[in-house]
Amino acid sequence: MLLTGASRGIGHATVKMFLGQGWRVLTVSRQPFSEDCLWPSARESHIQADLADLSQIDRLAATVRERLNGCPLHALVNNAGISPKAADGGRLGVAETDADVWTKVLNVNLVSIALLARALMPELERAGGSIVNVTSIAGSRVHPFAGVAYAASKAGLAALTRELAHEFGARGIRANAIAPGEIATSILSPGTDQLVEAEVPMKRLGTTQEVAETILFLCSERSSYINGAEIHINGGQHV
Repeated sequence: MLLTGASRGIGHATVKMFLGQGWRVLTVSRQPFSEDCLWPSARESHIQADLADLSQIDRLAATVRERLNGCPLHALVNNAGISPKAADGGRLGVAETDADVWTKVLNVNLVSIALLARALMPELERAGGSIVNVTSIAGSRVHPFAGVAYAASKAGLAALTRELAHEFGARGIRANAIAPGEIATSILSPGTDQLVEAEVPMKRLGTTQEVAETILFLCSERSSYINGAEIHINGGQHV
């Protein structure tokens, strides 16, 4: 399995979940390998790449093939994403978002995912693999914390998931998405507790383990006829 955005939160929990199930996991991050990382075989599993720079995608795919050493790729989990904030920590609306922010957010959150899936299609096809894209509740509604570029990128990623499911399905590759809502991580925005109380029917945050369990399900044979779906993981916040 290849997982982007593995250093914290949902990505970190997903790596632990898959390793616990006996998967071999390759991770991608724009940061160099951290010596504080305690995952088994973490150093040789880490690949450094900046997904904002689309010229790095072909090199990243080549490195993945080299690490696979002839083995197929059973899962591609696109979890990396960025959500820039204003200087005061507030959300960036249309009026506050310039072209550089739009380009960086769309490259990381959307375009790089399409190009990486395209580049690794042969390896995924050989495995009858699964693609899981991490969208967001912000992709389908205006969110008080997520900026406009982030929201637009996640709405686009939901559409890309459908396109991948349609185009890659005949090759035996399934593509699905998960759309988390308010998940307990180290980077929650101030005011999340009040948002949960007001908008989440279950009146609690989700856990990264609950998200990782869903990703594992979508990468397993238990979901073998699920293709083109977007699963909401938000305690009913979307209803």
